[in-house]
Amino acid sequence: MNGDGHGAGGELHARRWWVLMVLALAQLMVVLDATVVNIALPHAQHALGFSNGARQWVVTAYSLAFGSLLLLGGRLADVFGRKRLFLTGVIGFATASAVGGASVDFPMLVAARTIQGAFGALLAPAALSLLSTTFTHADERGKAFGIYGGIAAAGSSVGLLLGGVLTQYLSWRYTMYVNDVIAIAAVAGGVALLPAHSAEDREPIDRRGTLLACLSLFAIVYGFAHAATKAGSAGWIDPQTIGFLTVGVLLLGLFFVVERRASHPLLPPRVIVDRNRGGAYAAMFLASVGLFGVFLFLTYYLETVLHYSPVTTGLAFLPMTGMVMLTAGLASSVLMYRVSPRLLVPAGLLVAAAGLLYLRGIGLQSHYVTAVLPALLMVAVGLGLVFAPCFSLGTLGVAGGDSGVASATVNVAQQIGGSIGTALLNSIATSAAATYVSAHVHTTHSATMLTALSAIHSYVVAFTVSAGIFVGAAVLIAIMLRPGVVDLGANAELEAAMIHA
Repeated sequence: MNGDGHGAGGELHARRWWVLMVLALAQLMVVLDATVVNIALPHAQHALGFSNGARQWVVTAYSLAFGSLLLLGGRLADVFGRKRLFLTGVIGFATASAVGGASVDFPMLVAARTIQGAFGALLAPAALSLLSTTFTHADERGKAFGIYGGIAAAGSSVGLLLGGVLTQYLSWRYTMYVNDVIAIAAVAGGVALLPAHSAEDREPIDRRGTLLACLSLFAIVYGFAHAATKAGSAGWIDPQTIGFLTVGVLLLGLFFVVERRASHPLLPPRVIVDRNRGGAYAAMFLASVGLFGVFLFLTYYLETVLHYSPVTTGLAFLPMTGMVMLTAGLASSVLMYRVSPRLLVPAGLLVAAAGLLYLRGIGLQSHYVTAVLPALLMVAVGLGLVFAPCFSLGTLGVAGGDSGVASATVNVAQQIGGSIGTALLNSIATSAAATYVSAHVHTTHSATMLTALSAIHSYVVAFTVSAGIFVGAAVLIAIMLRPGVVDLGANAELEAAMIHA
């Protein structure tokens, strides 16, 4: 251990903040991709000539690969080296992005998105694991995770702005090519700054656990994605949805049974049984379920009801981006040293819920400054108090050989939560819109007016349900997390040997 107590060797200590910049760039690339592509989808559909029914597979293909392979990616980082997996993930992600941007037909685009998801599953846990093993000193861990968590929480809104600018002024293809620009910087920085891989005895991969984890997560993500392809409750009672979700849950249960008996488990039970880590994973999962309502339905409202352009819509989310990063930094560098996460995280969920409830006041002629901006700022404050502490808690106190899979579990919680939120809230919104139209079809409203009013009603219902999810999550997380201020130096023993760095 280095005498200054700031990491594995003075050289790494001297460049640690540059390492943070590299890791944050890579994380931004992965998070951006979720929303930057969504903005461009209608334009890609027009250029490549695929149907509305096929359009959702551009998003689903990425989610299936990313979500089902995350745990494996985390364990591979622990076994084969985090730097190696990080660089492989960045290069693979960038290559797939270039192929996607050059797509000449729909199958080529979907294949590229699938490969993006697979390499993202290598990249995301390796990056978070490297952050955990680089910043082990309590005084700096909070600041580093605050910056990283802020970028993770704000990346989606940045993606909306960037996607709007690129699509409106260049082409939908540049929403894919932009990843290559980011990747060049991340690879150059990673090669120069990340510590070299050190040879070490490697534990064998748990093959049964790997197969069960990948198949169960694939089935669950696919089941929820399939439910979202049909309006209202039709998707949920569809035999294919029920079958995949049932199989996914059964396989997931079998996975945990197998892991308890495995000599070298893919996800060691010791990683998730800790109350703080388990609470962090649960908070990330539930916050991601509710978060979907903010970005998707508010984007629909701004563009289809208030008739904002893609760029203006992106700019509308910019204050949220700044507030998330500010709050995340404050939460990790100041509040976590003074306030128990048992109070901090539930408080963030409740503030976010209040912001969503504020959006119940939107209408046909609402003004952004009075009807939307206050809600965005409240949600941003709430998310900053949730995401940054949870990124830190989810990787705190694990042994060096488990940091990759602990990091992957944070990402799995976020990814699966987002998939569930996509299907659940979209179904609720479409049902609410249909119910509103049926109840008001005989009024004097024109067809155009009725459509707009039904859309607003569906968004309000979605915001309300999302707020309810946040409130329920606050109660559950307050029970799960341990009382008292956490010791952010719990990973300090990792300084002795940067295992597989």
